[in-house]
Amino acid sequence: MIQILIGGDICPRGADLQSFEQGDTVGIFHDLLDDFKAADLVIVNLECPLTDVNSPISKCGPALRASAACIAGFKDTGISVFNMANNHILDHGSQGLESTLKVAQAAGFATMGAGRNIEDARRILVRSIGGIRIGMLGVAEHEFSIATDTAPGANPLDLIDIVRNITTHRTEWDYLIVLVHGGNEGYPYPSPRLMDTCRFLVEQGANAVICQHSHCVGCYEDYCGGHIVYGQGNLVFNWPDPPPGFTEGVVVRLCIAVSGKSKMELLPCFQSHRQTGVTKMKPAAAQALIKTIAERSRSIQDATFVKTQWQQFCNTKEQAYLSAVLGHGPLFQRLNKHGTVGRYLYSEKTLRRTHNIIRCEAHHEILNTIFEKVLHKR
Repeated sequence: MIQILIGGDICPRGADLQSFEQGDTVGIFHDLLDDFKAADLVIVNLECPLTDVNSPISKCGPALRASAACIAGFKDTGISVFNMANNHILDHGSQGLESTLKVAQAAGFATMGAGRNIEDARRILVRSIGGIRIGMLGVAEHEFSIATDTAPGANPLDLIDIVRNITTHRTEWDYLIVLVHGGNEGYPYPSPRLMDTCRFLVEQGANAVICQHSHCVGCYEDYCGGHIVYGQGNLVFNWPDPPPGFTEGVVVRLCIAVSGKSKMELLPCFQSHRQTGVTKMKPAAAQALIKTIAERSRSIQDATFVKTQWQQFCNTKEQAYLSAVLGHGPLFQRLNKHGTVGRYLYSEKTLRRTHNIIRCEAHHEILNTIFEKVLHKR
């Protein structure tokens, strides 16, 4: 029986930055250190490049970065693998990713999920532990970080490519872990699409599918003999005025037998909560969170519940997303906060045409190609 721990998003920043740079592992990981060091393999999601050069790319949202010296905070912790398939790993361009790869390699860490081109990024990392070959694949939804044939970045969540990749290499491992950087921030349930995607990955041979990126703890299910976690929250990600749930997270523990059968356990944690770094929750708080997660997990077995929750979540985003797609400026967004003004400006035909361009695969492909060309010229 071997033990693998998977931690959520890590971004050295704020009050934690100095501890990382000084290699203060106790001040960062506190009572989790014993668990990490006792495990046979520990994987975490490195949510930012480690570079001393400030070269933010043009994007929407924050461009995250931590100094190369922060690698000291990961040494002698039991952590050995960085997943870098996420939406921030290319925030400081190719030099930021290159710096991260070199810093990690020099310090003895393995990397996965991102690379100098798409072939490098899609590589499935394999480690043999206790007679069991563990395969690890990282994929990220398409934002500003995706690799191409000729450019560095993260491995995209491309189901066709993933199936081909797994099919080609499936004899190289006994147990496959897929880390999916996707879902919606602050939403503790899977969307119908994400749920279908994760289940499909299990059907294609994944033994465990762990979703990161949502910055909140979600739910889980056992599906066709595989483990799926829909959102494990942050591991160490200090953020000013954090939204509800941002300081909670779970470390996923997989106990895997030589036969390939496994058990999953969740270790509840608090991060950036009354102190720097991350600590295990006290028993009462841990039990309360586990109970909440279990209730959510039972609820998602009802497909109607999943669709209803998703519709309610989308309702809260309606005007913000419509404004983004229709190109509204800040003033119009304020005036149209409840959609009243927009109803008089856009006909049903206009909205249907816009919707069709977005949803139809052929039109979507054209639109995406046009945007890439136009933005490349700017």
